[in-house]
Amino acid sequence: MDLPLPFLLIFLVFLPSSAMSQRNISLGSSITATSNGSVWESASGDFAFGFKEITEGAFLLAVWFNKIPEKTVVWWANSGNLVQRGSKVQVTTDGSLVLSEPDGQQIWVAVPAENNVSYAAMHDTGNFVLANENAVNLWQSFDQPTDTFLPTQQFIKDRRLLARFSADNYTTGRFKFILQEDGNLVIYTTQYPLDSVSSSRNAYWSTETLGTGYQLMFNQSGIIYLIAQDKTILKTISSDTSSTTNFYHRAVLDFDGVFRHYVYPKAGGSSSGGWQGNWSVSTSLPPNICMAILEDVGGGACGLNSLCQLGDDQRPKCQCPHGYSFLDPNNELGGCKPDFESQSCTTNSQKNDNLFDIYEMKNTDWPLNDYDQFGSVNEDWCRDNCLGDCFCAVAIFRDGNCWKKKLPLSNGRIDSITGGKALIKYRVNNETRIPVVENVTSVKIYITFRILTYGK
Repeated sequence: MDLPLPFLLIFLVFLPSSAMSQRNISLGSSITATSNGSVWESASGDFAFGFKEITEGAFLLAVWFNKIPEKTVVWWANSGNLVQRGSKVQVTTDGSLVLSEPDGQQIWVAVPAENNVSYAAMHDTGNFVLANENAVNLWQSFDQPTDTFLPTQQFIKDRRLLARFSADNYTTGRFKFILQEDGNLVIYTTQYPLDSVSSSRNAYWSTETLGTGYQLMFNQSGIIYLIAQDKTILKTISSDTSSTTNFYHRAVLDFDGVFRHYVYPKAGGSSSGGWQGNWSVSTSLPPNICMAILEDVGGGACGLNSLCQLGDDQRPKCQCPHGYSFLDPNNELGGCKPDFESQSCTTNSQKNDNLFDIYEMKNTDWPLNDYDQFGSVNEDWCRDNCLGDCFCAVAIFRDGNCWKKKLPLSNGRIDSITGGKALIKYRVNNETRIPVVENVTSVKIYITFRILTYGK
């Protein structure tokens, strides 16, 4: 039966907004991981759910911004572990969301709170849901955040963001952003590879709202703020007023440990239908992570034996001291190792401090690593004392004071407010790590014998 036009208009006005602005995904639907494969888009096309190819043949099950060239990921499944081509995600007939390998083995499952799921949907907010016939969400990605917080998303007590390991590695990294049960919103370094926090670690950023913080809000005006239970605003985290009508917004605990609020202009489509623009940073917390992290355990912002310096782009830059190199060249946050044999401490060894020298770095320090301190001394005395001490890896000289430090070094930073200089010990000629051979003749005979033997 045809409805009168006025009645039809009234009916449409009172439909739930979610029912008018989403594309429902029926039970039994699935997507297979392939290059340029199909995805489940939100009604506007702003967000998509599916498999994003991270490296050739390796895919991440994720949600991303779909209208920008970067296809920036905002949520992922399976703890960030990649799956191979041919893997499948399915909304099963019983209402679960299941990720399976090509051979059918299940590797990740999202189970709804109730078993009466009617459909799945990718919302225009960036929230992927399993819902019942009354549009009540029984499971939603917004309740399982990864490293990103989006406008309209609820961030209640004990909810957390975990930084990913690196730019292209979505497994869990070393930093946690959490609204604690005590009401304090904090950022910690974790006990990597665990995501737990040791009692000996202090938060390196905090709202200091112990006993009052209740919920973190991210409204459609682009403002992030912490409220009390009575809705009073306790602290504004980011006050960018670029409306979500004209800008995409996301707040991320980045892999370098900084919580950043990003915005991206929606306007200005290209002839190919994509958006032009880029993500710009509205807020960074803490402003200088190199100086913010100071902990008794752990490696600080850049790992053990490393140095952190804030770059011109306001992002931390990790580097190794003279004579050291990254443990993993592909992970600059993983710390550094000495590239030389350490100074011998054996009592019967020949004094070898002449094999080592000092490399100077101004405004450099590794706080909390002191094992000895001297006052009212000059720089030459500090230098010579470190060279003659087999335990000393670095000496810090500042204002007539000398602090000696041993490996591993933590919380390394370079900053003009530090002052003084670091006196870094290194081996002058690294070839000295080849042992000295006293009986050269016998060695020559042995080598000649081995060559003749293997030559037969």
